[in-house]
Amino acid sequence: MTTPTANGSRPGGDITPEVVSGLPPGAQRVWVEIPHEAGHPAAWCYSDKRSYLPGEEVDLYISTTAAELELRIYRDGWHETTVHTERLASAGFQPVPADAYQSGCDWRVTTSWILPATLRPGPYLVELRDAHQPPDARPLGHHFFVVRNPEQRPGALVQVLATCTWSAYNDWGGASHYFGVHPGTARGRSPVLSARRPWARGQVWLPGNAPRMVNAHRPTGPQPPRYEFAEWAYLNGYAKYYAASGWASFERHFFRWAEARGYEVDLLVQEDLHADPAALTPYRCAVFAGHDEYWTGRMRAHVDDYVAAGGRVARFAGNFMWQIRLDLQRDTQLTYKYDAGRLDPVAGTEAQHLLTGAWEDPAVGNPGATTFGVNALRGMYAGFGAFAPRSSRGYVVFRPEHWSLRDTGLGYADTFGDGAAVFSYEVDGLDYEFRDGLPHPTGTDGAPAGLQIIAMNWSTAAEDAREKDTAYFMLGDGDARYRASIAGEDYTEQTRRRFARGAGMVVSFSRGDGEVFTAGTCEWVNGLRTGDQAITTVTDNVLRHLLGDAPT
Repeated sequence: MTTPTANGSRPGGDITPEVVSGLPPGAQRVWVEIPHEAGHPAAWCYSDKRSYLPGEEVDLYISTTAAELELRIYRDGWHETTVHTERLASAGFQPVPADAYQSGCDWRVTTSWILPATLRPGPYLVELRDAHQPPDARPLGHHFFVVRNPEQRPGALVQVLATCTWSAYNDWGGASHYFGVHPGTARGRSPVLSARRPWARGQVWLPGNAPRMVNAHRPTGPQPPRYEFAEWAYLNGYAKYYAASGWASFERHFFRWAEARGYEVDLLVQEDLHADPAALTPYRCAVFAGHDEYWTGRMRAHVDDYVAAGGRVARFAGNFMWQIRLDLQRDTQLTYKYDAGRLDPVAGTEAQHLLTGAWEDPAVGNPGATTFGVNALRGMYAGFGAFAPRSSRGYVVFRPEHWSLRDTGLGYADTFGDGAAVFSYEVDGLDYEFRDGLPHPTGTDGAPAGLQIIAMNWSTAAEDAREKDTAYFMLGDGDARYRASIAGEDYTEQTRRRFARGAGMVVSFSRGDGEVFTAGTCEWVNGLRTGDQAITTVTDNVLRHLLGDAPT
């Protein structure tokens, strides 16, 4: 279970603040998922890979505090379809190494299943239940894997799941790229994370009442910022950042919406994109949706080559920020993030273009806008915490004649998506200027020639509030400070304000024989989840256009 720690922590395992290095003075609680054999009934699972082809064998590594488990595997599409069930009478508890977050669990295989040759490609959940509890009791745990399509389907969409971002937020076993119990780092975060461990609770399955990262209602006046997702997670035993990434909160909503609309959608994980230069080639259009923050340089190169050769990309995702590296087996990822210039071994070497920092770092020399038209550091946050909490949460239209807005009824200066808060959490933008009432890219940050800014809104990289409310900040001004540092500027109040200013954008452009459409926000999927008229119409327009099924 997810274990809040220190003073009065729940059963399931304790972590005392003393074992955690890098915590700020006075910190009282670390909140990560480390199972104990004497904890509440629970079950955890991981598999030998993240994606498979029909006919391959799936090895499942399971640990549980329950005497007997019911295992169910089902396809989590528009219609839920059970494909395998099994009773596990002696799964047992498997110990968790102290550094499982970076070295993996090294558990024994509990059970294996050969995927039927006729199995429908798509997303599959492994559900683990206590065999001695009633059928309507909440499951003890979940796992997720993808079944790829072995056939070439040019008329289908291929959706690439942001599994490297899922990994970055996965604190199972003691640490993520953000916080934890890793010694000698700020907030105990780990630069190395293993795929050989379960997903944190809430990343691949959630009950329907789980809050999103953005609060349901905007504050009407000044108040301390609240993080409803974290409050709910703490009260219900879920990972602190369950809502920040994962199948359950993000990609699932696009996939189910698309299947319900009649689109054929195949799935890949990012590790597939990294390993295979031709992973996207069989498809006319590739889709990225949700919170998609961590990429390898090789993944980017494969997307760039795909577009140049005539591929089309629809990116309904935000926060394109960090370069990572994967090991040869693609089951360990590395990133030093803000500390890359000091700690990454490639810093200052001939291989510094592989530095695991932001794409915008001059040492990396690969601006994010060259691939998707926008980047994270020119965007950042809106409607989240004390980052513009009273912002409109929608996009303002500037080019209503663009093909993506056909049949929306939107005109210049209209706002759309605000009811579904699509412009919120993390957004991506670029350097721009206004001429005759229209935004234009300046081209100073790698934006491709001919890029059009269709709609936009404003964002910030620094939380602002009354002085008495600043103790409640989750992130403060760290990203504005980081922007200044990689720009080589001293951090003053003046530079803080300048580097905090950002914007999120909807853009499109052509490159080579291909085309890219980007709605640079993590929460676009919330518009699909809630049936927002403008968001669903724009998404349909984009997919039909890029698939070649609509007039230009």
